[in-house]
Amino acid sequence: MCSDAPCSDEKAAGASVSAALSRHGWTPDARRWPNRHASRMVEAGDQRWHVQTVGEGPSALLLHGAGASTHSWAPLTPYLAEEFQLTAIDLPGHGFTQNLRNRLPTLPYVAGAVAGLIKTLGIDPVLIVGHSAGAAVMLKLMATGAAPARAVSINGALKPFDGPAGHLFPLFAKMLMLNPFTSHFFAWRAQSRARVEALIGQTGSTAPPEQIDCYEQLLQRPQHVSGTLAMMANWDLTGLAADMRRMTAPVTFIAGEKDAAVPPSVSREAAAITPGARYTLLPGLGHLAHEEDPAQIAALIRAASGAGAPD
Repeated sequence: MCSDAPCSDEKAAGASVSAALSRHGWTPDARRWPNRHASRMVEAGDQRWHVQTVGEGPSALLLHGAGASTHSWAPLTPYLAEEFQLTAIDLPGHGFTQNLRNRLPTLPYVAGAVAGLIKTLGIDPVLIVGHSAGAAVMLKLMATGAAPARAVSINGALKPFDGPAGHLFPLFAKMLMLNPFTSHFFAWRAQSRARVEALIGQTGSTAPPEQIDCYEQLLQRPQHVSGTLAMMANWDLTGLAADMRRMTAPVTFIAGEKDAAVPPSVSREAAAITPGARYTLLPGLGHLAHEEDPAQIAALIRAASGAGAPD
């Protein structure tokens, strides 16, 4: 329980953040968003970002995957906030962060934009954690020198699709992106909670109801859908394997055994070519492993950071 004054302060802060985020195009009730009290809008370069900062200690940066947002880290936050100052951001076109202005969201450009945001925030992360496409951004950051001392990849999307899919999937995403009605159609379909639950289930994960609520809100927002499609359409991982072979910072690759979006073999092969890397396979978990079992993931992150051993 908290005293009346802190509670009133938190409500006031939540209302202020809600109003600020609503001014930037967020239509659902922002007061329900996880860790909303920690939210702020940050201008970095020509980009406006949604940033959340929680906890105390050495700086750790959290990068979500395609189609997600800062909410993806909400289950994990309580387990790490006492040891780290956690900075979670919405990637370009996702959540509350605007789409890139006159730029394509390619992997090198997104990584460069994140590097610029880190500089603007004045943080020096000792740890960076990336999930899915966020792990690719993390590794590109490391390859360009904007790197922390240690890194953790959770079900990293680090390899192009094999065979014809490697050409057809980005092409399909580009075709969808060029149709002005596509994002509105996907947003309309997301008004069915059953469809959203089915989409999450196709990743091999069972997310908590409060996380499903967030995905449902995101997928009902055409701007978020178009931002996700733009990232998918311009995502080229060529050269990332060569970057990994040159890594000098310790990297831990975590994979969920039931991941139906990115096969565990992708993380295993990435660990095999990354000097000094570690690989951990988690039985029973899917693509959203950090949302399904945050306690176990937090223990692995602490171990990777040197702050402790897995429970």
